Parts: sequence; C-alpha cells; structure tokens
Amino acid sequence: MTNPPSPYDRPLFGIMLMLGFCMLVPLSDAQAKMLGVEVALLFLITLRFLFPLLLYPWLKWRGVSCAIPEGLFLWVLVRALVLIIAMALMYQSLRFLPLADAVAIAFVAPFLMLGLGHVFLGEHVGPHRFGAAAVGFVGTLLVVQPNFIAVGATALMPLGVALGFAIFALITRRISHQIDPLAVQVINGYLGAMLLVPTCFFVGSDILPSASLLPELILFGVVGTVSAVLMTASLRFAPSATLAPMQYLEIPFATLMGWLFFKDLPNGLAALGIVITVGAGLYVIAREHRQAHENA
Repeated sequence: MTNPPSPYDRPLFGIMLMLGFCMLVPLSDAQAKMLGVEVALLFLITLRFLFPLLLYPWLKWRGVSCAIPEGLFLWVLVRALVLIIAMALMYQSLRFLPLADAVAIAFVAPFLMLGLGHVFLGEHVGPHRFGAAAVGFVGTLLVVQPNFIAVGATALMPLGVALGFAIFALITRRISHQIDPLAVQVINGYLGAMLLVPTCFFVGSDILPSASLLPELILFGVVGTVSAVLMTASLRFAPSATLAPMQYLEIPFATLMGWLFFKDLPNGLAALGIVITVGAGLYVIAREHRQAHENA
C-alpha cells in the first residue's frame, strides 16, 4: 500500500522556487559589491539580519511559534554567529574579487560538508565521494590561483565563507525537525540583530550611509530576505535530491551579474576551475541520490 501524496508534493513548483533563489542570491551579492563602495560592512550585515524580522507578524498570524525549543539555544546562536562571519567574509571579498570567482570558490562548501558530516555526524562517505571532493578542491584552487596573484590573501576569504556555510548547513540539518523553517529565519534575524545592533551603536554614526542610498539599501534587504524564503519554501515542495543540482545555477547567474554590473568575466584558468568544481559537485549529488534510492 502506497502512502497518499503530500499536499506539498509539487516538485515543479519547488524547482521554480529554487530557480528564483539561484537568480536572486547573485543579485544580492552584486548589490553588496556595489553598496560596499559607500556603505560600511557592519551596516550591510546588520541590515541583512534586520529584514527577516519583518516575517514575524505574518508567522504570528499563522500561529507559528518563533520560540527557541529547549536545548537548542546554543545551536541557533552558533548558527547565527557563523552566518555573520561568513557574510562578512563574502562581502569583504566581493570588494576585490570578480563576482563569479567569489561565488565559485565558496561552492567548495558541499565538499567540506561531506568531511564535516563524516567527522561530526558519523555520516558515511565512500571513496567515490571523497575522490570527487578532492577533484572539486583542485577546481577551486584553479579559481583561487589567478585571484591570489592579483589581490593576495583576500582571494582565500571565500574559502572561509565555504567553511562557515558548511557548518551553518550542518547545524540547520540538526535543528530542522524541531523548528519551523521560516521561524528559523526570524530567530536567526533576532539573534543576529541582538549582536549587531549594539555593535553599530558602539561604533557610532560613522557607519550610517547617506540617505540617498535608502532605496538601494531597502532593495538589498528585500532581495536577501526573499531569496532565503524561496530557498526554504522550495524544500517544502520538492525533495532536496531534486533541488541540490540546481544550486550550481548560482555560478552562471553570478557570471551574468558580474558581466552586466561590473564587466567582469572569469579568465581561462578560473573558468576551467569553475567547470571542474561544478562537475565534481554534480557527481557528489548524483552519488548521494543513487545511494538514497538503493537504501530506500
């Protein structure tokens, strides 16, 4: 006897939501790169944590609790801290690196997640996936190399972003069954704001941007929040195995945004590294998808 289909089983809709996410995230990064010329890094990050709080009235109206379940406070706090650090590294690197290169380097995160999941969660990782991860690292180094020559150690910042995102994703996996996905956005925004807003007051008015930038800053906050909601909603309507390969669409979209806004394109070596990284990542996803079917 088969289980009745879930009312949320709408994979095509989930794919469309993920496509929107893959388009909006590079746009948000492009906005951060442009605004970073005139706006303090601390202010940009604080703004990204404040906007998700606008979801709270809607969640309260729906009766969704945004309270942190007992025993999870440390997990969600570490999750917020890791996201703050990763976001700071990403936005700082975007001041010096081409958009597509920074995004491609950060996509070493899925390979880091394999290692961290194996060490800390006891997840099985076979030789094929470890081999693909090694190849992915080689591809990432090909992207890093020309940028390291051009800007120095700044080119390594997206590697820190990747590590931060891998930890962020593992914690999210750990708490995902105990907190509503959209409530996590509000909780994350609240904890981040509690840490960042007092810091902004301590720094003083020097970080306040010009009032003329208000429309761009509002758009930046809205795009970042909507992208996070699209990602969360997509996983509600389609399985992660279906959606995971689509995340690599961020790289071509980032390349497009980099060309449209900054006239930047990856050079030959970086382009080769991007192709290798994407290929290795898709291979890892395919192996996990096949193993999940064999274990079902």
